[in-house]
Amino acid sequence: MKRLLEIFAVFFKIGLFTIGGGYAMLPIIQKEVVETKGWMDDEEFLDAISLTNSLPGPLAINAATFVGYRVCKVKGALAAVLGAASPSVIIILAVAVIFSNLTEYPMVQYIFDGIRPAVVALILYAVIKLAKSAKIKEYFNWLIALAALAAIAVLGLHPIVVVIAAALYGLFIRGTVVKAVDAHSASRTAKSGKEGE
Repeated sequence: MKRLLEIFAVFFKIGLFTIGGGYAMLPIIQKEVVETKGWMDDEEFLDAISLTNSLPGPLAINAATFVGYRVCKVKGALAAVLGAASPSVIIILAVAVIFSNLTEYPMVQYIFDGIRPAVVALILYAVIKLAKSAKIKEYFNWLIALAALAAIAVLGLHPIVVVIAAALYGLFIRGTVVKAVDAHSASRTAKSGKEGE
C-alpha cells in the first residue's frame, strides 16, 4: 500500500506541475522516475517513451501506466494514472465552476504568455536528454532522426507511418548493419593486434 501511495504521489506531483501536455511532462517524469526514485534507468525510460508514444492516447497517461505497471503491476498502473490525471480534473472542475471567464482577464493572459516559452524549453530539454539516451551519434542514428523529421515536417507523412518505418528499419536493417560494423571493427582490431606482435 505504501508503494502505491508513493506512485500516486509522484504522478500527482508530475500532473500538478506540468503545463503544456505530455512532452512537457517528459523531463519531470524522467527526473522523478529515473533520478529520484530509481525505478528505471535512462535507457529503459527511453524505451518506455518510445513504446508509449506509439500507442493511442495521451503520452502522459500512457507513460504513467507503463511506469506504474513496471513498479507495481496493475495496481501500480492504476495508482499512476489516477495520480497523473487527478490534478487536471481538479483544476478543470475548479476553473469551470469558479472562473468561467478566467481567460478573459489580462493577468491570466500574461501568466500564460510567460509560461509558453518555459514549456518550449521543457520540451527542448526532453529532446536533448532523450537524444543522449538514444545514442544519436552511434550507427547513423542521427541520420534516421533527420530522415524522420524530414518525413514529417517536409513530406507531411503521418507520424504513425514514420514510427512503423523506423521500427521496420530497426527490425530488418539496423541489426544487420550493426553486426556488420561490429564484425569489421573486431576484424581490424584482430589484425592490428597481430601486426603489433
